[in-house]
Amino acid sequence: MEASDPLKRYKVGSVPTVYYIPDFISDTDQTQLLNKIYTAPVSKWKSLKNRRLQDWGGIVHGKGLLPQDLPSWLTKITEKISEESSLYPSAINHVLINEYLPNQGIMPHQDGPAYFPVVAILSLGSPVVMDFTPHYLHGIKDCEIQPYDTAVNATEVLKQQSAVETHDEDLKAIHRSNTRVSLTCRVVSKVHKNLFRF
Repeated sequence: MEASDPLKRYKVGSVPTVYYIPDFISDTDQTQLLNKIYTAPVSKWKSLKNRRLQDWGGIVHGKGLLPQDLPSWLTKITEKISEESSLYPSAINHVLINEYLPNQGIMPHQDGPAYFPVVAILSLGSPVVMDFTPHYLHGIKDCEIQPYDTAVNATEVLKQQSAVETHDEDLKAIHRSNTRVSLTCRVVSKVHKNLFRF
């Protein structure tokens, strides 16, 4: 990326391609998104062992995407992400929405080659500490109390005063008391229009 990159000031940590953009959307936008997510048909929710999710944009499998149009309420936010980041090679066509209770996380993982080269995660409802490990894995610990003293953007955490607890002088932590909803926004480059032709 060039030095004139508008995202340069949002770079965090030692991984050169990880950015954190605080306050990317307004509280009103967050409320509207959550309302749309929670008024979606019950059939959109899929329950997993430790969380539930919604899948928008079609079905992803080993050979690509069997597409479905994103609803306008998701297109509005995906267009904002794409335009303001200038990182996506084409329009975002797949959004995975995960719901995490305060003590739920996700084991370190990669999003896989179908989503190369860019993934954006929009967090709603609650702050969280996301861990990045070597080989570009990312995950969230399964706990309500998450230390942030080693987080590379700890100063941003302090802006979330209602979410921060100090248990003693040495431990600074986020107390996850609300449900967190994440939107994982991606481009699946291989798109198949016909279920039977790959």
